[in-house]
Amino acid sequence: MIRLNLVMLLAVLASSLYLVNVQYESRRLFSELDKARSEARRLVADNERLQVEKRAQATPLRVEKLAKDKLQMRSATPAITHYVTYSADASSAVSSGNAAPLPVGTGAAGLVQ
Repeated sequence: MIRLNLVMLLAVLASSLYLVNVQYESRRLFSELDKARSEARRLVADNERLQVEKRAQATPLRVEKLAKDKLQMRSATPAITHYVTYSADASSAVSSGNAAPLPVGTGAAGLVQ
């Protein structure tokens, strides 16, 4: 009888220690889940902020200003526009694969380099 009582006592102690360990692990995992959720919310907010900044940076007025200031481009006018005309010689050169690139000088936002 004493042996049975000792075995039962050891089983109760082992199960109680296991229960404490499971509860601790559960709390730790819940804490990590909460941290991950808050990190996800922060990342979503950062993504929204960056999308707004991206849209603000890509406005046509800003692109034109940067093209004029940093790339020294200027607006295209009829005086500096090169018109490409079609000729029979050019079409035969294109079909034979010996065509030279055509000089066209317009870039972004209708600006010329």
